[in-house]
Amino acid sequence: METTTVNQQTSMPRIGDNAPSFKAVTTQGEINFPEQYKGSWVILFSHPADFTPVCTSEFMTFASLDKKFADANCKLVGLSVDGLYSHIAWLRTIKEKIEYKGMKNVEVTFPLIEDITMEVAKKYGMIQGESNTKAVRAVFVIDPSGVIRTIIYYPLSLGRNFDELYRVVIALQAADAFKIATPADWQPGDDVIVPTADSCGVAKERMENKEEMHCYDWFFCTKKLDKEKVMNTILKK
Repeated sequence: METTTVNQQTSMPRIGDNAPSFKAVTTQGEINFPEQYKGSWVILFSHPADFTPVCTSEFMTFASLDKKFADANCKLVGLSVDGLYSHIAWLRTIKEKIEYKGMKNVEVTFPLIEDITMEVAKKYGMIQGESNTKAVRAVFVIDPSGVIRTIIYYPLSLGRNFDELYRVVIALQAADAFKIATPADWQPGDDVIVPTADSCGVAKERMENKEEMHCYDWFFCTKKLDKEKVMNTILKK
């Protein structure tokens, strides 16, 4: 008898979409997402499983950077398809037993979602072809209005670069605040990109203007944006 395998397709939110809403039990109590996070940037991220080494290294790193993200008005929310008691036991083990890259006694205080039914993971397209029972390493950067601004997916075997995730949050906020774009490998203090001219007149003016910006050609102009100005705006000092 011939059998047919049916692949269940899950939804895939897109950049610019409103973040799908859900209520969930977490290690920090029940959350109503993203409604209760309005006004803050959020990184919603998934990991494959508790008590696994790559995930342990990631949670220790994220927890160590929690204040740094909070200072940039960005909150962290984790998720896996494991249960609440597994989450609690794993996080306790991290705090009491694990030392990694100089990090020890690390306490994870941001919420870790219990998603045994995979309801949230499926809403966010976190279940990929690598496994039908584990979420991949998905990252969603969501703005204060609840809109998805960045989506990054990593395979199960690849730990995330947390310096890059922080850079993404800072770059998005700088782009919003100063109406600019950021070039490849941008870091605060580097030159930023001025939006492309939308008329012949503006293009001509830019090519003739040597003070405020540097134009490599009419479509590619940069200007200086001081690091202190960027960070003071974002960190609200």
